[in-house]
Amino acid sequence: EVRLVESGGGLVQAGGSLRLSCVASGFTFDEYAIGWFRQAPGKEREGVSCIDSRDGKTNYRESVKGRFTISSGNAKNMVYLQMSDLKPEDTAVYYCAVGSFLRCARYIQAGLYNHWGQGTQVTVSS
Repeated sequence: EVRLVESGGGLVQAGGSLRLSCVASGFTFDEYAIGWFRQAPGKEREGVSCIDSRDGKTNYRESVKGRFTISSGNAKNMVYLQMSDLKPEDTAVYYCAVGSFLRCARYIQAGLYNHWGQGTQVTVSS
């Protein structure tokens, strides 16, 4: 069973930084994309960033480019999201997800990812 656990969320002032971590286990496939998503109250879940297991290719939604960086750890089951210059509009529950045999595409679509973590809350105060 694939299991994903996020951590690193919290409360931070605007302009601050946080690093989210995602630990994945139970993989039986070597080709996948790991994505970070977020969902604010009353809004749809949106793709933030993804990384491809095959070549390390990454993609970001436009509003976080230059502020967020996705990376994988030395162990293939760790993925991080470094978030800098945080803004109040970044406030949301952040989820990591795995898409088996999926490529990290320019448009990060939640419906294509088939395993999800429980999420971690990020709150940015103004």
